[in-house]
Amino acid sequence: MTTTAPLDPLPAPRRARASIALVFAVHGAVTGTFVSRIPWIQHRLDLSPGQLGLALVMPAVGSFLAMPLASRFVHRYGGRAAVRGLISLWCLALALPALAPSLPVLCAALFVYGATSGMSDVAMNAQGVEIEERLGRSIMSGLHGMWSAGGLLASGFGILAAHLDLDARLQLAVTALVLLALAQVVCRGLPDLRAPEEAEAPPRFALPPRSSLVIGLVGFCAVFAEGASMDWSGVYLRDITGASATVAAVSYSAFALTMAVSRLAGDAVIRRLGAVRATRLGGATATAGGVLVVLADEPALAIPGFALIGVGIAVIVPLAFAAAGRSGPNPSQAIAGVATVTYTSGLIAPAVVGGLAQATSLTVSFVLVTALALALVPSAGALRRSERNAPDGPSSGVSAPAGNDLSTL
Repeated sequence: MTTTAPLDPLPAPRRARASIALVFAVHGAVTGTFVSRIPWIQHRLDLSPGQLGLALVMPAVGSFLAMPLASRFVHRYGGRAAVRGLISLWCLALALPALAPSLPVLCAALFVYGATSGMSDVAMNAQGVEIEERLGRSIMSGLHGMWSAGGLLASGFGILAAHLDLDARLQLAVTALVLLALAQVVCRGLPDLRAPEEAEAPPRFALPPRSSLVIGLVGFCAVFAEGASMDWSGVYLRDITGASATVAAVSYSAFALTMAVSRLAGDAVIRRLGAVRATRLGGATATAGGVLVVLADEPALAIPGFALIGVGIAVIVPLAFAAAGRSGPNPSQAIAGVATVTYTSGLIAPAVVGGLAQATSLTVSFVLVTALALALVPSAGALRRSERNAPDGPSSGVSAPAGNDLSTL
């Protein structure tokens, strides 16, 4: 941000940080629950890799169309109400895919799933950036770590459900209701951050601004690897390495675990290395993991490969959002632009992987994933703005609120 005036302090900084962290965890739990049962949905509808890929492109369409609307919701209703309303819709959408009786209905369900996912994601990241600015220290990597932790915990229940051969329709419906109730509780602690009354409302629908495109393209590479690994790791383990259904479900857990741990530790790493070096190191690590996956002919090699991909890309998306939030005067609009580019990648990745697998093989698909991970190394400089001591970062103009002991948060 470029303003020279200090931001208003948070009335309850500890509660605000804890609440937004739990919101991220709930959002991740929805994703973790869904992806752990994708093999069940594929088997029930007897979908080929190409058909599954086609279905999984629909969240990309829904998200792409809905994400630019999110900043308008945040501006009109305030951060707390927007997050609560949008994440509630996202929780309810979890029940839809498993209920689909056919491929067309599955595509429609995943369109709604993607739209609610994208809008709630923009709203909660905008809230996170605002809270980070008022705290005066980096928290975005930790927040995304909580997202991964939520996904990991939920995927554990998915593994158990797969092992017990539990009907995913029942599991997803019950989980959706539980997460919906939890979302109402955790959103109560969010601060009601609103734009100044004189601030101009963002347009109802805005394409990503040019300033977000370069940042978004870095996130594009990272999230492509994340989306491909999340949605196809279980299928890859089963079809390429011959793993059982239980072991295939474990692959997502390994991926989510490494991402959660890396993101929870990521703020300290970013402060030590800086955004650019942390991104380059992450890209190299993810590339090594991709090579292991491509070479794998047994689960013992593929699972560590997916884990390394998770380690490598863990901090890159939080850095992209932090850079976006400091690239202009309206964090939610800038984040919406970056998210539109970045998350569209993650949502189309499963479809691209499926289509390429249909034409060639899943192994060839993950060659593409590995190449995009490698591209993070030379493109890391685009995230320099996310460094808190960068010339146009918050340290040049936004001071931490006086009177709060933020060092212990």
